[in-house]
Amino acid sequence: MERILSESGPYEGHLVRPLYKKTPKKIAWLNCIGSRDEHLGANGYYSGVCCTNSIKGAILAKDHIKTLDTAIFYIDIRTYNKDIERYYNYAKNDLEVRFIKSKITSIEPINGNGNHLLSYIDASGKRIQEEFDIIVLSVGLIIPEKSKLLARNLGISIDDYGFPLTTSFEPVETSRHGVYVCGAFHSPKTIPSFIIDASAASGMIGSLLSESRWSKTKTIELIPERDIRGEPPRIGVFVCCCGTNIAAYVNVAAVVEHAKTLPYVVFVQQNLFSCSQDTQDEMTQIIKDQKLNRIVVAACTPKTHEPLFQNTVVKAGLNKYLFEMVNIRNHCSWVHQSDINHATTKAKNLVEMGAAKAKPLMEPEMTVNQQVLIVGGGIAGLEAAKNLSRQGFITFVIEKTSRLGGQTKKLYKTWKGEFINDYLNGLMDDINDEPLVLFWLNAEILEVEGSIGNFKTTICSNGRKQILNHGVVIIASGASQYIPQKHLYGQSNQVMTSLELEQEFNKNTSFEAYKTIAFLQCVGSRNEKHPYCSKVCCTQSIKNAILLKHMDPKKQIYILYRDIRTYGMRKNLYQSARDMGIHFIRYNNDKNLNVSQNNAFVKLEFTDIVFRRKMIIKVDLLVLASAITATPKNPLAKLFKVSQNTDHFFAEAHIKLRPNDFATKGMFLCGLAHGPKTVGESIAQAASARAATVLSQKSVLLQGTVAYVNPVFCSKCGICISICPYYAPVFNLKSEKAQIQETLCKGCGLCVASCRSGAINLNGFEIWEIMNMLKSII
Repeated sequence: MERILSESGPYEGHLVRPLYKKTPKKIAWLNCIGSRDEHLGANGYYSGVCCTNSIKGAILAKDHIKTLDTAIFYIDIRTYNKDIERYYNYAKNDLEVRFIKSKITSIEPINGNGNHLLSYIDASGKRIQEEFDIIVLSVGLIIPEKSKLLARNLGISIDDYGFPLTTSFEPVETSRHGVYVCGAFHSPKTIPSFIIDASAASGMIGSLLSESRWSKTKTIELIPERDIRGEPPRIGVFVCCCGTNIAAYVNVAAVVEHAKTLPYVVFVQQNLFSCSQDTQDEMTQIIKDQKLNRIVVAACTPKTHEPLFQNTVVKAGLNKYLFEMVNIRNHCSWVHQSDINHATTKAKNLVEMGAAKAKPLMEPEMTVNQQVLIVGGGIAGLEAAKNLSRQGFITFVIEKTSRLGGQTKKLYKTWKGEFINDYLNGLMDDINDEPLVLFWLNAEILEVEGSIGNFKTTICSNGRKQILNHGVVIIASGASQYIPQKHLYGQSNQVMTSLELEQEFNKNTSFEAYKTIAFLQCVGSRNEKHPYCSKVCCTQSIKNAILLKHMDPKKQIYILYRDIRTYGMRKNLYQSARDMGIHFIRYNNDKNLNVSQNNAFVKLEFTDIVFRRKMIIKVDLLVLASAITATPKNPLAKLFKVSQNTDHFFAEAHIKLRPNDFATKGMFLCGLAHGPKTVGESIAQAASARAATVLSQKSVLLQGTVAYVNPVFCSKCGICISICPYYAPVFNLKSEKAQIQETLCKGCGLCVASCRSGAINLNGFEIWEIMNMLKSII
């Protein structure tokens, strides 16, 4: 299905039924094919990506065909990663994708039309037969035999499925020192986890090789930048089809012909994929051969592809700002799919405007301060400090409380059975022995100035102010436990949260008096206020239920759940719990749930979805799987000028490709500040090499698109100072006029738009450039 929907696929992005090439009316996705299955040829683990992929496929299919009937058959919907629960809710509620919790009992071909008949049992217990045009199998991920052979040849231990054995505390380290693992070879997981693991492995290797830094560094020799001053404009225009993504809704050939008529345009080319390596190499040669000094690429969004084309321009000897990217995908083909003429006309205008703009800019170079500030002394912050200090960087750790360890100090064991506090105490001992790590407890951040390579942070610790100079920032400020507002929490000593239960385990509390125990899942999460999955709750409840069952096998333990989200290898933990006799009861949500005190018991009244009847359970102890929550309007967001998402967790630069980075350069995040995750995932993200990529450089180039002030026109009104979100404008005390701090300016243009006297301009977007663009289409 991925290939069918792809513009470079066999049907050029058109959704048709294979072989028959007819437009489908109904498509079914069958999840967990070869996963969560112990039969011969299948695997017991969960493959990590199937639920999200099937939802994505259904959404894309509905985008192609608005009237399409889509159905996803599932065991449990496991949209546990950041922002993916919203994706699920969007598909279910807004696009009306049908989600059917049922296993298919049979698939039978229907003679004559190529359709298939699915048989399944619906939620009411009825046997249903339904006909579909296309059936998509969400097939599980497996380790290839060659990968198992590689593991054996390297001498690393693997599990029964062939995945390398790692621990929660050393998530990318194999059983053999110096051999690290990441990606799907580590375990089934998603793209953001691939990126985090790869970066963590790089960080671990960096700490081993830190003494050799710069000893064998090779500086890339760039072609000297051509001085184009005095040359008449020679513009080259490259128009991309993007497969059929653009070409299906824009007459690309007409845009090409129009570009040939524009002033100073001496070369125009149409490309199937302008971003391909072959086209990039060809483009470099064309710029040289045709002596082009302005380049316009009409393709997709500059947000993802502008750096690629700028590098190509630089390789050809031009200033990168002599390149202009015109977004005819998002602005034309995507928004005008029903009107090709309008989309084509708009594309022509955009290309014409792009050809009217471009001048060379210089990028200032700044020396990097090779010290790092880590905000937060939990396990993520401490792990980052250990890794970076072992790479030879002075590391400042500031913690707002009086002790290190964060929420992790309250935890008992990992799902693999490792004692968390033993590791945490050892980690703190290791860091105390690190001469390059400096701590400030009871610390508050008062002010943050500067930018990548040169930050200055003012803190107050135990009543004493201090200024810290550093090159990068890592925010590992953690998150909090949701405090339940109902279910007798705070009213009955027989009701506690999962985190409080973990603390009781740490105290060696006796649970002998609790003969019947219930775990209630999704308390405070997957609801209107917190419409996301807290990710750790299912695994934590099952792990704790098993611990209690080991204490006394006669205990009656119930887990009330909506979907069991024991992802990856955690499926084995879920299976162990079932084998031990722990009862799993599926409830829809807490609307029909009533918790009350009944003498010495806590009484739970709810509707069992499977049996479709009301049930009452009396328990000695009720454990609430409370959500992980972030701080709304976190003061750190304002201090460091970074964003939070709608769930108040810090927002990364790109959810898939840059999960460790903020959009602001030189700033990174890890741990629960990023979103709900396990101890092992926090450690992997903290061990990331992303901060080291900046710290290991002697200098960095700042952007050229920054604002500047013409002091002759400045009226000293101060509007620019008050409106800038990055605090770039300041008053020059000598001239008594505003000036822009180039290192802080992000080129957003707010000061330019708000300046009443027209004193401020933005490099790359100056008034004469914008006017030329507008005049070109009038």
